[in-house]
Amino acid sequence: DLNGQLHGQHLAKEIVIRAVRGFLRSQRPEKALVLSFHGWSGTGKNFVARLVASRLFQDGLKSDCVRLFISLFHFPHQKYVDSYKAQLRKQISETLQLCKQSLFIFDEAEKLHFGLLDAIKPFMARSDPGQVDYRRSIFLFLSNLGGNTINEVALDFWRAGRAREEISMELLEPRLKLELQEPEESGYARSHLLEENLVDFFVPFLPLEYHHVKLCARDAFLARRLPYTEAALDEVARMMVYVPKEEKLFSAQGCKSVSQRINYFL
Repeated sequence: DLNGQLHGQHLAKEIVIRAVRGFLRSQRPEKALVLSFHGWSGTGKNFVARLVASRLFQDGLKSDCVRLFISLFHFPHQKYVDSYKAQLRKQISETLQLCKQSLFIFDEAEKLHFGLLDAIKPFMARSDPGQVDYRRSIFLFLSNLGGNTINEVALDFWRAGRAREEISMELLEPRLKLELQEPEESGYARSHLLEENLVDFFVPFLPLEYHHVKLCARDAFLARRLPYTEAALDEVARMMVYVPKEEKLFSAQGCKSVSQRINYFL
């Protein structure tokens, strides 16, 4: 599914597959696996998180062993952060007690209060197993933070006439980490998540170009078992807004609204 339906994301495909596969094969991991997904909206972060859930558990996101937290939905008020911290620790502990393998997904992670990130730090750190073994769990953080840096690198490669597939983690990761540490209002920068190296892999999602949007449109037609033509795919792709203003290279929404836009053809 990653190869067939995740478009334009050579780095994310490689990192996620190797990281999750290696973690699952390990008999005694030293700590929980922590992956941090970064990039603009609509580039595939939620798709990959759902796919990991469906591969680990028969019921996917509906499994009792999967917990999905959306920052502004589950933790909307900063004045209640102490209450949220207690609730979050309790929910994670209960899931770990129930399941040998657990998956925790934090969407809009850049909007999480730094106190919440620090509250769950013990579940992600290296530790000796007690009554509850945290080390077989996977934590996914999904964030738009870092998207500007990722897009700048992709744009530089395009302007230089180089293929985006030449972008490497060796080049991208140091620049990505710098952006993550910059905004003081970000929970990432103020928490100990980065400082204590609790994130095992940073996963960049590159901005999507016109031909990637066409592939997303094709997938949406196929998912609904609808016939399509190249002209229809082009029309869907042309409905999107592209940036920067001069080049009009990247879809500002990625593929986020593509499935809704094919309703136009029904």
